[in-house]
Amino acid sequence: METFWRYGYAGASISALTSQMGITAPSLYAAFGDKESLYIEAIGRYLHRPTADLERLLESSAIAYQAIEATLFLAAQQQTQLGSPQGCMLMSAFVSSPAGSTLEKFLIQARQNVQALIEKRITRGIEEEDVPCTVSATDLARFYMMILQGMSVQARDGAGQKELSILAKQSLEAWPI
Repeated sequence: METFWRYGYAGASISALTSQMGITAPSLYAAFGDKESLYIEAIGRYLHRPTADLERLLESSAIAYQAIEATLFLAAQQQTQLGSPQGCMLMSAFVSSPAGSTLEKFLIQARQNVQALIEKRITRGIEEEDVPCTVSATDLARFYMMILQGMSVQARDGAGQKELSILAKQSLEAWPI
């Protein structure tokens, strides 16, 4: 997972992957079939880390604003942790493969799932009247998804937790009142 996270799909060679895993190339192919299947498995592992339960984080906050705030500040912290690759593996994942490939579709769907969780929480906020009823939950979720993606790119480019937290704080000023 960390090899793909650090180097991306195209940049992670079979040699680097097998070295990190302590196995041979034939063993990798026997266990996973191909590099693409291993990458999909790695993304799945990334999404199911104990600290990655986005749905629980979003649902545990009393109001939608607090849920988004907690998400953004946790992202700032997690994307800049020492000892881990910087940025979010899912948000910054890009595959040099033909448009419409299975892998591309998988990554798009995974990111859409994250956006759907954010939209679900905002919709709940509208229903509970802590978000104005005039707000489009879809548009607001898309906006904060864009912020998360941007934070990931910024982290990969060297921004630290302080800089990402400032970005998070500034984006929260766009929250509808």
